[in-house]
Amino acid sequence: MVDLFGELPEPNTLSDSDVQFLDTTLRDGEQAPGISLTPTDKAEIARKLDATGVAIIEAGSACTGVGERETISRVTDLDLDAMVTSFARGVKNDIELALDCGVDGVNLVVPASDRHIEGKVGTTRDEVIETTVNLTEYAKDHGLWLEVLGEDGSRADLDFLERLMSGAIDAGADRICYCDTVGHATPEHTAAAVSQLAPLGPTSTHTHDDLGLALANALVSIGAGADLVHATVNGIGERAGNVALEEVAVALDHGYDVETVETKRLHDLAQTVATATDVPLAPNKAVVGENAFAHESGIHTDGTLKDEAMYEPYPPNAVGRERRLVLGKHVGRAGVRAALDEHGVNVTEDELSAIVEQVKSIGERGRRITDTDLLAIADGVQGRERDRHVELLDLTATSGGATPTASVRLTVDGEEHVASGVGSGPVDAAVTATRKALAIDATLDSYHVDAITGGTDALVTVEVEVSHNDHAVTVDASDADITRASVTAMIDAFDRLLDNVLKPATVD
Repeated sequence: MVDLFGELPEPNTLSDSDVQFLDTTLRDGEQAPGISLTPTDKAEIARKLDATGVAIIEAGSACTGVGERETISRVTDLDLDAMVTSFARGVKNDIELALDCGVDGVNLVVPASDRHIEGKVGTTRDEVIETTVNLTEYAKDHGLWLEVLGEDGSRADLDFLERLMSGAIDAGADRICYCDTVGHATPEHTAAAVSQLAPLGPTSTHTHDDLGLALANALVSIGAGADLVHATVNGIGERAGNVALEEVAVALDHGYDVETVETKRLHDLAQTVATATDVPLAPNKAVVGENAFAHESGIHTDGTLKDEAMYEPYPPNAVGRERRLVLGKHVGRAGVRAALDEHGVNVTEDELSAIVEQVKSIGERGRRITDTDLLAIADGVQGRERDRHVELLDLTATSGGATPTASVRLTVDGEEHVASGVGSGPVDAAVTATRKALAIDATLDSYHVDAITGGTDALVTVEVEVSHNDHAVTVDASDADITRASVTAMIDAFDRLLDNVLKPATVD
């Protein structure tokens, strides 16, 4: 029988650790297929990483080209508290290019495994050590902070890896890094490797998720003596990605009482990166996924309503989130009643039973039940004719010119409102015009296209969440025209808000 965890460090040893992050979203994360961050994107992400408390930001690879160097320089000019570094290969010119960008330091990557030493670079172990020592001395002579990474270290001969990293430390490197470049290592191997390197000097760990072990390997690295974790926001990166910064931060905070960053900023940071990279978060993504704090099951919803910690390891506000009770085929009476209470709808037990039955029936057909659906069901069960507050009269949108524009004409409680707006596209312009016309102090919390059918007459479904103070509604609308679907969803959402908490403000 294999003893999987016999060689791992005791978990409680992590509680004494002082751990920081080197975030490589702007470098290793951008190397994921299809991702290309603009200078503005990188600057915004860097600011938010800094505000979150990340110690070191790897802003890019200066050797990539002129555009990349300009982007790195833009990050260095932000005057962040975090140290800003550039990736550099084991050549002198890469360090010189990094110096031209005004970075604080360099992450010097040299080959560590024979596969890379002989097959990729075409050199020898001794020559790699000599080159590393020379480049380390050069970087330090030019006032740079320096970290030396042994590429493919998880497949390197550990005795050679120790010699290589010892030479770097002796030459003046500020720290060394164990790299599981291809996500090859098990926790046992990682613990053994880092344990061998950590006595040499400050040690980092760089783990990938090809085996789904990136988080486990990061944690055992810390237990073995590493005090800096290379990570990316949302775990983006080459192939299966890097270890996710938010997962390491929460695992350390919740499991070992080790504080690293301001966890309440993690969700906003994740959303920023997801938007900039156009890589949406998986619903079941730990910490920041849409379903991380969502409950549909009747048993779970009932338990959560009785005790918020019943089915959650830590409260959602710890990472800047809110709890959601989702209506679907698994919902129970407690969940439906809580949703109705949120909208100020009182029902009898018999009415509640009828509403639950209809909600489950819709859910069994594979459709998500929005707030509008629930309230419409309640209106029907209680025999109410609901008077709408808002009606759309006319919508026009154009995008043929230099600036997309739109105009909206609608009524709010019988009073006609007209407004126009501009935006990055016809949908953005139409939503802007709609919000002006409504003149209601509310927030558009989320907007996304939920489903699109095929064919030239494709039907698009737009879902929006709109809130005011502590009250929020989720509405969807479908149309062959995405602009009209977006405006209809917005109007229906604001219409429902007017039922409970809002009155139209004065139009400017």
